[in-house]
Amino acid sequence: MFFVVYLPITASLNKAMRYISVNVFAKKWSLSERTVRHYCASSKIKGAFQTGKTWNIPEDAVLPEKEKKKKFSNNILLNHLKEQKDMKLKGGIYHRTQIDLTYNSNRIEGSKLSHDQTRYIFETNTIGISKEAINVDDIIETSNHFRCIDLIIDKAKAKLTESFIKELHFLLKSGTSDSGKDWFNVGEYKKLPNEVGGNETCLPKEVAVKMKELLSEYYKIEKKSLEDIIDFHYQFEIIHPFQDGNGRVGRLIMFKECLANNIVPFIIDEDLKLFYYRGLQEWNNVKEYLLDTCLTAQDNYKAILNYFEIVGNKD
Repeated sequence: MFFVVYLPITASLNKAMRYISVNVFAKKWSLSERTVRHYCASSKIKGAFQTGKTWNIPEDAVLPEKEKKKKFSNNILLNHLKEQKDMKLKGGIYHRTQIDLTYNSNRIEGSKLSHDQTRYIFETNTIGISKEAINVDDIIETSNHFRCIDLIIDKAKAKLTESFIKELHFLLKSGTSDSGKDWFNVGEYKKLPNEVGGNETCLPKEVAVKMKELLSEYYKIEKKSLEDIIDFHYQFEIIHPFQDGNGRVGRLIMFKECLANNIVPFIIDEDLKLFYYRGLQEWNNVKEYLLDTCLTAQDNYKAILNYFEIVGNKD
């Protein structure tokens, strides 16, 4: 949509200039309209002015210099997440992803914090009003999980390595009661055997070798698909390399690898929890169980992207 605006003589020597709308500028530069309005309101787009509630942007206006430097990926969603994280923008896709991913992943592992309490922690570093006692570890792990999401956004394009996976675990569990136990080994592979869902996992002495093998096989896949990422998640959970926190670290890795491979990521919410567990249990027999669960979660995230007018990812 183009239109002509006649500026006052003092502003432009009575010459007509062509202006475009926020919507057109947003599509031109693959930004959300919310971000463009923010740039206009903060005078970051030269020559933009407001008529009533409508922003008028010069047709030849360019992105702020800082924004140009941030286009480090061909993944439109990743660019939005990185941009909004660095801007500390509230109310956008980054804000929504932080709260939804943290709340649901923690709830799957037994956290009692509500969605509102999770949001309060992210927005205000408080938990709001509560009539019930709250586990301090739930609060710490929630705050830590926000930092983990920031890490996977910042390093989404980086190769998935053992050191990165260990860093996620260290961030997630730092400061918790578990971190004070010598045997727990925060940020390092487990020292004691453990189970998941009543099933045996890899013995501690075998973890380092199994993780190297898993990553080596994963590196061989040149163009990774959603199924490849889900299969890695299954193999990771079978190894269960850490004493605790494997599920959350595993789901963070899936989100990161979707971003790295320009695939729409997903969040396993509480409604899908039992289907998710069944899918992991039956992966070697019926892959469709877990695939369908993840695709449903992906559809839910796509609906959120549509709301924020973010399009362009391939799956």
